[in-house]
Amino acid sequence: MDLVNRVKNILVSPISEWRAIDGEPDRPSDILKNYVAILAAIPAVCGFIGLVLIGGSIVFGLISAVIQYGLTLAGVYVVAFVINALAPMFGGIRDFSRAFKVAAYAPTAAWVAGAFALIPALAVFMILGVYSIYLFFIGLPILMRGRVDSSVAYILVVLVTVIIVYMVILYLPMTLLGAR
Repeated sequence: MDLVNRVKNILVSPISEWRAIDGEPDRPSDILKNYVAILAAIPAVCGFIGLVLIGGSIVFGLISAVIQYGLTLAGVYVVAFVINALAPMFGGIRDFSRAFKVAAYAPTAAWVAGAFALIPALAVFMILGVYSIYLFFIGLPILMRGRVDSSVAYILVVLVTVIIVYMVILYLPMTLLGAR
């Protein structure tokens, strides 16, 4: 898998890219190392640099970035476990590798949009990361093989989980470091 082409394809032609991902034998550990670990660093690193540029504390920014990055990696596993656990309830198949692919590739838009944190004046454009919701919407039924009649409910339950997980990822570092 070529990282740049995967990012481009998942963003530009998600249906065909999800079908390609469906046929790949990648293990979760490989996807974590070769894709998630790299892309998840974008918002953490850019947010740290952006904070320092506006005069924020380097120590606070660094600790916050490290916590955010670690929680993001853990969050991918949490979301994958939820996707996998819920699959049979919605007529899908239980397969952690497939669930991990959804949890790892769907947040691509949010991670790439994290680059806007580099320049605080452009941080508003991080809203473009909501395209990741669409990526979940497309990828979940393809990879988890859920029933068509229950795929919307499955997607909504997973999205609620994703929102909760990523809210924790965004706010826990600030809470732990005493900033609100």
